Amino acid sequence: MHHVTSPQRVPASTYRLQLTADFTLDRAREVLPYLRELGVDWLYLSPMLGAEEGSTHGYDVVDPTSVDDARGGETGLRELAEAVHSAGGGILADIVPNHVGVATPKDNAWWWDLLKHGRASKYATAFDIDWEAGDSRIWLPVLGDGTDEDPEAELARLRVVDGELHYYDNVYPLAPGTEEAARSAAGADAGEEQLARAAHDLQNYRLMPWREADENLNYRRFFAVNSLAGVRVEIPRVFAETHREILSWIRDGLVDGLRVDHPDGLADPGGYFENLRQATGGVYLLGEKILEHGERLPAAWSVDGTTGYDALGEIERVLTDPAGAPVLDEVAGRLGGWGRTEDQSGETSAAAEVVWAEMIHGTKRAVADGMLRSEVDRLARLVPGLLPEDPEGEQLQDALAELLACFPVYRSYLPTGRHHLDGAASDAVRRRPDLTEAVRALLPLLADPDHPIGERFQQTSGMVMAKGVEDTAFYRYTRLASLNEVGGDPSSFAQSLERFHALQGDRQARMPLTMTTLSTHDTKRSEDVRARIDVLSEIPEEWAATLERLMGLAPLGDGPFEKLLWETIVGAWPVDGTALETARLNDYALKAAREAATRTTWTEPDEEFEAALADLAVQATAPGGELRETLQTIADRVAVPGMVNQVSMKLIQLTLPGIPDVYQGTEIPFPTLVDPDNRRPVDFAERAALLARLDGGWVPEFPAAVEAAGGAEAESGTTGHDGGLLAEYTAGLKLLVTSRALRARRQHPEWYSRYQELDVIGEAADHVIAFTRGGSITVATRWPLGLDDEGGWGEAAVVLPRQVLVDLLTGRRFGGAHTDGTTRLAELFEHHPVALLVPEDGNTLS
Repeated sequence: MHHVTSPQRVPASTYRLQLTADFTLDRAREVLPYLRELGVDWLYLSPMLGAEEGSTHGYDVVDPTSVDDARGGETGLRELAEAVHSAGGGILADIVPNHVGVATPKDNAWWWDLLKHGRASKYATAFDIDWEAGDSRIWLPVLGDGTDEDPEAELARLRVVDGELHYYDNVYPLAPGTEEAARSAAGADAGEEQLARAAHDLQNYRLMPWREADENLNYRRFFAVNSLAGVRVEIPRVFAETHREILSWIRDGLVDGLRVDHPDGLADPGGYFENLRQATGGVYLLGEKILEHGERLPAAWSVDGTTGYDALGEIERVLTDPAGAPVLDEVAGRLGGWGRTEDQSGETSAAAEVVWAEMIHGTKRAVADGMLRSEVDRLARLVPGLLPEDPEGEQLQDALAELLACFPVYRSYLPTGRHHLDGAASDAVRRRPDLTEAVRALLPLLADPDHPIGERFQQTSGMVMAKGVEDTAFYRYTRLASLNEVGGDPSSFAQSLERFHALQGDRQARMPLTMTTLSTHDTKRSEDVRARIDVLSEIPEEWAATLERLMGLAPLGDGPFEKLLWETIVGAWPVDGTALETARLNDYALKAAREAATRTTWTEPDEEFEAALADLAVQATAPGGELRETLQTIADRVAVPGMVNQVSMKLIQLTLPGIPDVYQGTEIPFPTLVDPDNRRPVDFAERAALLARLDGGWVPEFPAAVEAAGGAEAESGTTGHDGGLLAEYTAGLKLLVTSRALRARRQHPEWYSRYQELDVIGEAADHVIAFTRGGSITVATRWPLGLDDEGGWGEAAVVLPRQVLVDLLTGRRFGGAHTDGTTRLAELFEHHPVALLVPEDGNTLS
């Protein structure tokens, strides 16, 4: 891996902020003092370039030449950068090279010019368009459904207005001279409809029913989003024009590092990163790249790492109890028709692996045959006549779709990853012997990075993977909902301590500057939700019985989906029964059900099923009733161990090898669900006040009343982190863990120079994760319910360096030259289930 040392600046940590019209660069500057007090080093900002009006995420860039005025504009960025740098920090900016927003053509000057002038436009080569497939026109899927007799009946609604073509609120340009030509062709007596139709027929684009996009689209999209059009940054002029503003941020010292969105969509990601590295002079550079199980980032890439989904999955699985797999698999099998596994090793269950492999093959094949059929057809058009006996190309398209369905990772980066292509070919032939000849004919071309089909297949496989796995199978596969996370493999249930430590040592050796994360704007469930769901792996029989009661009280007739939904609800608990919370739950359930596409879909909604979902959301959140009481009982059961998982997860992530990122708001419990819920506003004033309390001497104490009640008082009648004794303790402890770990990393980078597992002795050794980073030592609890069932820590101890260490969470001293090096875990965890130990002579943090 290529790393630039000087003059590259590297963050000690980052904090992700989602910029919107309501949370601007000016607002980011206002919360900066709190974030610096928290211990944050760099701010990590969502896309800042001009975006579609009202965009809540910024990934739909319409103007790459300026900072979005709605997000604060250039003045906002300059003032924020000055404040950040004056405080000693830096800025990591998220950029979007793969695509631009085209939902409102008039707002995107490049797209407008392209539609107006067609192939004569100076931006014609900037967009990835197959002109031959579109009779030299661009096909725009924007019309309504029309009628069975006339799919384009909606064209009757077109009007020519002030030299433009209007369809409801949608506005398109008219090519020079075409309005006059249309008037002449339509005749003097033509009405508005006839004139508009005549004008439409003369344009460089064709408006078509939106449902035709899956099969007939001739421009590359971001996945299956029609309003995001792919751009060709591999062309030097396009790179220069789309990055001019971004590079000026680096040149002017406003931005210190870049995070590149979706490099898998690019024709040549490795070449792009090299160009960007050279153009920026070697700034800190990350790629938003999902690595499948066992996959590594291409070593030749000129990049410092990924955005951390691999670390997320490792932390998740080391906190999941493998003993729960057999029961949970049996429940999933009973609900969804797949077999039980007896494997309790904690690694990968063979039966579950087979089920997952077959499921994602099916969902990916459905995507290749459905919403991305136009991409498959385009691949086939790149090799006309490859199979003389297949003049219509049907067998060729079938073989390409099968290869995409069998491809095991997001994409290859030829010549790197050729073995993935060979494996997919072998699997495709095994599944479909009738396609053997077609696959063999395609393979040498697909393996050639200089052949157009070899290049484009790499771009397409990631689309199929994302839509078939993340956005479909993750809502169908139901072993344990917390495992269904971006970048994860749900067939891998848990991870042994030995494997976990080995992976961290490997990260320290290979990618010490890569990002680690627990929550992002793309995660299906935030870290706090997953931490609570993980507890269910410790009580599988109890959860199975509760699930049966919940399903009986609010049946939906879709067992796998109901299991996923109820586990998510338990993870996101507590809710307060208000309309907002009911709406949040209903919005999640509706999106999840439509993504699963087993009972209802985005394009063919089942009104009866969706009404049942809405009723379930009301029953689950409204006070009183048997269903609410059943849900509250299991929520109380997981409350205390869920808290342990939350703080253990946080401390581990913040102190692992890599650069830790804190997603906005997650320094205290912040149970969010899939977007847009995970982008909802954060109450920074509340967090700042709590941090001031901690810094003022307040000590979070585990409430005796909760302990005496066995957790029963944990959440009843509370509202998340701001109600109840346990909620107050959890919020205080998580913020304490976050602030002390971030401050340590910022002020003492020498404490984070290596990674080594610490020895733990005693029968409870499996319940602790302990490692040293070369100064900072992390000790965290694992499987808390099992620990209690086994009688607690007993005489189990961790072997520490023979120096005086101070726990940054409590101020207590441990170890020293006159000890035998062992510290009893019962003593270490007397106050909290985690400890952050540092050398006594350097423990003052501010």
